[in-house]
Amino acid sequence: MKRLTLFFALLLTFSFSTTFADDPSEGKTADQDIVDLAVSTDMLSTLVSAVKQGELVETLKGDGPFTVFAPTNAAFEALPEGVLKLLLMPENKDKLVKVLTYHVVPGSITSDKLTDGQMAQTAEGSDVVVTKKSGGVNINNAEVIKANIEASNGVVHVIDKVLLPADFKL
Repeated sequence: MKRLTLFFALLLTFSFSTTFADDPSEGKTADQDIVDLAVSTDMLSTLVSAVKQGELVETLKGDGPFTVFAPTNAAFEALPEGVLKLLLMPENKDKLVKVLTYHVVPGSITSDKLTDGQMAQTAEGSDVVVTKKSGGVNINNAEVIKANIEASNGVVHVIDKVLLPADFKL
């Protein structure tokens, strides 16, 4: 009986770990657009909520191509206390859109096309700065933790911080 219980406990653990995987590229195909890819990735659920609140779903499901620097849930949680809550309020939609579009660069830019010191103009209108080092790639002060996730309308690079435009005020 103990062996059977242990077997089912392990099976249940395995099922949960594969069903709720945090690897945004695992089981994904380039058939998914950027939004569908993010929706199917647990570690990007806060980003998905923000994109919905900012009414940017249809835009990011568009033809593109887009390069999206996608902050993880932990990146949103690391914002100063109360900032995310304020951004998600309906009366702050314009500020939310400003932050979200600062994470999008027109065109499909894979990490091999990024160069150290490169400036990339975002959909928001400001530039982000690329820093390449032996350990990886940074976009402004955010580290790319998973690069080159292909989508049908562009590419996603998962980052560990939320990018804020220099002139951002809440």
